[in-house]
Amino acid sequence: MIANKQAHSFHIPVMGLAYTIDSPIRVAQFGISSVISIIDDDLIEKMNAFYSQKFSLPYQEISKKVEDYRAKRITAYLNLVDTIVKDKFGKFKEELSESKSALENFVGMLPNKSSIKEGLSKMLEEGMLIKETIKNYIDTHLSAGEIDVNIMTKIDKDNFKGSEQLPVEFNDAHASLRGFVNSNLSSSVVLSAGMNPRLYSYFENFKDFYPDLEGQLKKKIILKVSDFRSALIQGKYLAKKGLWVSEYRVESGLNCGGHAFATEGFLLGPILEEFKTKKAELLQDTHDVFVKALGDKQILAPAHPLDIKITVQGGVGTAAEHDFLIDNYQVDSVGWGTPFLLVPEATSVDNETRKLMADAKEADLYLSNISPLGVPFNTLKGTSNEFYKQARIDNNKAGSSCPKKFLALSKEFGPEGICTASKKYQDVKLSELDSKKETMTSSHYNIAKNKITEKACLCVGLANASYLENEIPIKGQQQGVVICPGPNLAYFDKEVSLSQMIQHIYGGASVLSEAYRPNMFVKELKMYVDYLKNDIAMFTDELTAKNIKKWLAFKSNLLDGIAYYQNLFNRTFHLNKSEIQSNIILFKNEIESIEIPVI
Repeated sequence: MIANKQAHSFHIPVMGLAYTIDSPIRVAQFGISSVISIIDDDLIEKMNAFYSQKFSLPYQEISKKVEDYRAKRITAYLNLVDTIVKDKFGKFKEELSESKSALENFVGMLPNKSSIKEGLSKMLEEGMLIKETIKNYIDTHLSAGEIDVNIMTKIDKDNFKGSEQLPVEFNDAHASLRGFVNSNLSSSVVLSAGMNPRLYSYFENFKDFYPDLEGQLKKKIILKVSDFRSALIQGKYLAKKGLWVSEYRVESGLNCGGHAFATEGFLLGPILEEFKTKKAELLQDTHDVFVKALGDKQILAPAHPLDIKITVQGGVGTAAEHDFLIDNYQVDSVGWGTPFLLVPEATSVDNETRKLMADAKEADLYLSNISPLGVPFNTLKGTSNEFYKQARIDNNKAGSSCPKKFLALSKEFGPEGICTASKKYQDVKLSELDSKKETMTSSHYNIAKNKITEKACLCVGLANASYLENEIPIKGQQQGVVICPGPNLAYFDKEVSLSQMIQHIYGGASVLSEAYRPNMFVKELKMYVDYLKNDIAMFTDELTAKNIKKWLAFKSNLLDGIAYYQNLFNRTFHLNKSEIQSNIILFKNEIESIEIPVI
């Protein structure tokens, strides 16, 4: 039976290509939901082979010669994960019904406000340890964590067979979606990185995203968003197609891992406040559009609006912050990403990279321009990828061999696309730069050269950790590992067990380092102040009224956010309340002193 309520108040978001590639296999039996990236079908195929062998399950290789191989690889792996999770969950439930110590340990992992914990604790206290009683309760109330998948909407490269462009449904993101839809999973696809109208339209082809006669969705849509306006626009856009967004996953624009999609100075607290106050409006507005669209498609519409969840992630690091987000903003779940990179039981990371992360300090974590997408990318100093990339630059062999081409999105040299991290692209750009060298100062030349060569091969770098951890051979050019934790990593300094991390999340014990850690809202505020100052300082183009208007709005939004926080922490309880307020005042003074250029 389906559990009445989720066991945990946190989830593990997608991280990189590899870091959560098998997280459901590791943690879903404990009721913990996590998200698999389904971008890299090469990695997925190898993980399919690896886990088929590990669990003695049949494996049939799907080569690139097979028609629609990308979608078929994804379907096969997701079905394998589903099979393994169901088996592990069944065995775990059996263990809970037979072993008092296992049951006590599991109860200790659950949040204090959990109704499941309350029920199981009562059985333990009253000595109701009859196997069938416990088994029936668990079957009724407990379900495995969700096996959700992530598609980064921008990763939707056109594909070719020879010189002939394939139909749009063979684009990378389209094929990924088809792979998920054709799987046995009844879970959600998380769409990140903004709107992709062609991809959103493709959803209309699959009945699993429409409600059945009982108003249930076999497969659901989750949108990762940075503000309410984006959620409303995208939610209604999909509703007009008869597609329901079941969850809006709010992520901090800067205080996150991976790519950082900064807002125009809108801070996380005010954004969550808007979601809280306007949730009913979001629900009703999208429902009205949704019902009309279903009617146009001659699909029976639910009598009442389907559920909408609001969740949040990005920079949370203490039990107090976790509880504050749930209690004050009434979110349904909180995403804990970066800290789980230090939990070997939960994520796939090689030993060398995990040690590098454990040793990382604030100065080792920064926003870089290494992503070929041209979006700021959270980066850790000292990675093996950084070493190999610099060695190629020093040997005048800058650029990657580009074996996977998922980010070959630049159409500058032709319709097939090319990746700006590739050697082919960088050779051309460096040659063009050298032809202008005599007209440039040495410093300007070096800056221009670095802008070309700093791009990293994320397709390989973000996948290699799983190969290294599982001793799967890596072929081709050495790229090392790219890791993209959020700045929150600086305050976690050691590997910890899954049980220890869960205890930390729920306030049982802390795994934080002894270094000072600012409140998550204060940390994000500092990042936005630094972002604005850097944006102004690094601006070299001709100044326009549009630039000035953008910076003025950014500054105004930050000050509005500060006013919100001052009011919030005056009227609500929070640990370190006075410290937070004094930090906010310091940043207010700093923002007010920022001078916006004039024409």
